[in-house]
Parts: sequence; C-alpha cells; structure tokens
Amino acid sequence: MVEPQSYLAQYLPILIFLGIALTLSVAFVFLPMGVSRLTGVHNPSADKLSEYECGFPAFEDPRSQFDVRFYLVAILFIIFDLEAAFLFPWAVSLHESGWAGWCTMMLFLFELIIGFIYAWKKGALDWE
Repeated sequence: MVEPQSYLAQYLPILIFLGIALTLSVAFVFLPMGVSRLTGVHNPSADKLSEYECGFPAFEDPRSQFDVRFYLVAILFIIFDLEAAFLFPWAVSLHESGWAGWCTMMLFLFELIIGFIYAWKKGALDWE
C-alpha cells in the first residue's frame, strides 16, 4: 500500500514552480513601479494627466451602454473559440471515445450552430 505522504510529495515540484512563477510575476509588476518611483521625478500636473491618445476629452460618459452588436461579436468569438478548443482534442481521442464521444460532440456542435444562427439573425454579421 502506498503512503499518502508520497502522493503529497509528488505535488512539491508543482508548488515550487507556482511559487517561483508568483514571485517572478509580482517582481515584474511591482519592481519597475518601485524603481521608477525612487529614481524618477513624480510631479503630476494638469497637462501630464490630460488626454493624450486622441487629443481631446471624451464626448460622453464612459459608463454608457454599448450597442448590442458588441455583445453579438463576443458571442461569435466564444462560438469559434470553443469550437477550436474542443474539436482538436476530440478528434485526436475519437478512437477511444467511440460512439458516445461522437454523439456528445455532435450535440455540442448543434448547440454552437444554434448560437451562430441566433447571432446571424440578430445581425452580428452585418457590418455597416
């Protein structure tokens, strides 16, 4: 019988990897901010804080409602992203999953097609 501690010991490299990744990500985010705060001149003024990308202030409130077409484009993206993410592993393992896997994927594709038809009927593919 295998001891439970040996199972937990197998997770130690994963925990070490996650610790190193967390440390590096925190360092890459906060270290440049701290160095720039210590070495740079922090003197914000109205000119420095003004809009510089487009050159003029925004016309309306940034919390305004979006047109429904933005959401429909997001639905289309999810449809094609899910299709690409699930079809390749399914195609690779189709031999092992058999008819049950094939029927399940056909049901999944049918649901995606229904979503695609919905987006098409709402006009998400009509660009003006």
